[in-house]
Amino acid sequence: MTLNGNVPSGPLANQWSEYIRHSKLVNPANKRKFEIIVVGTGLAGASAAATLAELGYKVKAYCYHDSPRRAHSVAAQGGINAAKNYQNDGDSVYRLFYDTIKGGDFRARESNVHRLAEVSVNIIDQCAAQGVPFAREYGGTLANRSFGGAQVSRTFYARGQTGQQLLLGAYQALSRQIGLGAVQMFTRHEMLDLIVVNGHAKGIVTRNLADGEIKAHTADAVVLATGGYGNCWNLSTYGRQSNATAAWRAYKKGAFFANPCYVQIHPTCIPRSGDYQSKLTLMSESLRNDGRVWVPKRKEDCGKNPNDIAEADRDYYLERKYPSFGNLAPRDISSRAAKEACDDGRGVGPGGRGVYLDFSEAIQRLGKHKVEERYGNLFDIYKEITGEDAYQVPMRIYPAIHYTMGGLWVDYSLMSNVPGLFVLGEANFSDHGANRLGASALMQGLSDGYFVIPNTINNYLATQKEKRPAADSDAAVRAANEVRDGVKKLLAIKGKRTVSDFHRELGNLMWEKCGMARDKEGLEYALREIPKLREAFWRDVNVTGEGEELNQALEKAGRVADFLELAELVCKDALHREESCGGHFRSEHQTDDGEALRHDDKFAYVAAWEFKGVGTEPDLHQEPLNYEEVKLATRSYK
Repeated sequence: MTLNGNVPSGPLANQWSEYIRHSKLVNPANKRKFEIIVVGTGLAGASAAATLAELGYKVKAYCYHDSPRRAHSVAAQGGINAAKNYQNDGDSVYRLFYDTIKGGDFRARESNVHRLAEVSVNIIDQCAAQGVPFAREYGGTLANRSFGGAQVSRTFYARGQTGQQLLLGAYQALSRQIGLGAVQMFTRHEMLDLIVVNGHAKGIVTRNLADGEIKAHTADAVVLATGGYGNCWNLSTYGRQSNATAAWRAYKKGAFFANPCYVQIHPTCIPRSGDYQSKLTLMSESLRNDGRVWVPKRKEDCGKNPNDIAEADRDYYLERKYPSFGNLAPRDISSRAAKEACDDGRGVGPGGRGVYLDFSEAIQRLGKHKVEERYGNLFDIYKEITGEDAYQVPMRIYPAIHYTMGGLWVDYSLMSNVPGLFVLGEANFSDHGANRLGASALMQGLSDGYFVIPNTINNYLATQKEKRPAADSDAAVRAANEVRDGVKKLLAIKGKRTVSDFHRELGNLMWEKCGMARDKEGLEYALREIPKLREAFWRDVNVTGEGEELNQALEKAGRVADFLELAELVCKDALHREESCGGHFRSEHQTDDGEALRHDDKFAYVAAWEFKGVGTEPDLHQEPLNYEEVKLATRSYK
């Protein structure tokens, strides 16, 4: 099947305004008749729920945390992009659009990316009006800094806690609607299935994590804003509870999963310290504004105190290889360059899996107080974890799984191929292509929630004739019973291996065979081993406790069971895509100087997969990527 993104006709710069001008409307009295379910209350979900309720819809919001403030959006550190051109350095909506398309290695849909760039300028005004404490210049104007993949300063920030401050702004808006009775908030509820009636998404099934109650909830439309699937690799920068279950269960009910192999490796993370640590910690990309990345030129210097290595004996490899962008080269390129240096035997720290991020030059140039003002909480995090003072010795960093560009397929309106199922933020595939530029995740989440979905969901609700089912309808009862059966099946196994044991084994397999670099042999090996591991899980996992109670072992078991299926799809997608682009780097497809080699004649399309059963080959559907405003070119940051 050739997929249609339902992109509006006409010039790219006019498409969003024309879409809004001609979209159908729901009058205020009728809005009160519609109920919308929003799953996930991070930046995308909280902003969507608040805005839809503000418009007059009845909203039911669900999160598995005890408060929306716990969403993983709080972990975003460095900033949010917007084409305000406050620095008068040549920025524009078009330049942000082009940088994002190029950063994604020409594998994103033009229309969605241009809309994102247009809307970005409104996001900052919205958040500043909410009281988000963005950094400011001495005169009171909002400050900007640079991020990877751009030669302008367009990133707005609140020290190293931008995500947290933005989420608090969205949470305030959501809390207001909860107080007014327009949003009904369900905390400690995890979505475990999608209710589909005559092909339309009409509700969800949840498990109350506090007491184990499994219940169907129905609505006129469902909005998923549930984040990415990076914990499929076990060790990542994601919150430990971040998971793919909501999106994966929707996939198994008919929603297409697009580009699952597009996974971002962040170059600036604290290196792994042991086999049994629970997660990895991000050091914001913003640090690369003033920090310089290097390794020793000679292998014999790797064990020395970095302050004892002479300047002439240091290889500032990003500045050497990519002089136009230097330390702010995009994440995929910077990550591979770090791996290359470590593979060459010049890595530092335990196991030789680290490179230095050095602030000595910045401290000398700006003064310690200025560096502390910009990044102080990040230095505090680093010292808390490593025991080292990065003001005195360079940080040690190494790449780690950080973000997933793949996700459920959506059209221009952010609706999946299942009518009535809308997908926002990291849970969809739409804006970042094969690689996300830094500071663009917060931009997309708030764009989707505050400005896009309020203008697109009307078209569905104004025209759909499928009535909202009752919670005791056949479809709802059937979906709830399927979930109960799945819970009973997990609890009945009584095996000998822990869920964490299976998760670690899967994560190691995925990192080694489908991580920073992939090849045909490794992917085929993974595709042989993952079904064996999945079979072993269902035969020998030990899930303690009962279903009708607080049971974190059961929660994790369900999520890892989904990862064991998703991992196979990721590897299938990576194997089928016989090219390198962005975060998908096939070692068989690279240029003479080691850069990603795309094959636009064969793979300039979105790969959207349709579920056909566990262990059964999924069907591949394609959406051609047509570029009218930008010219396909070899991506270069040199």
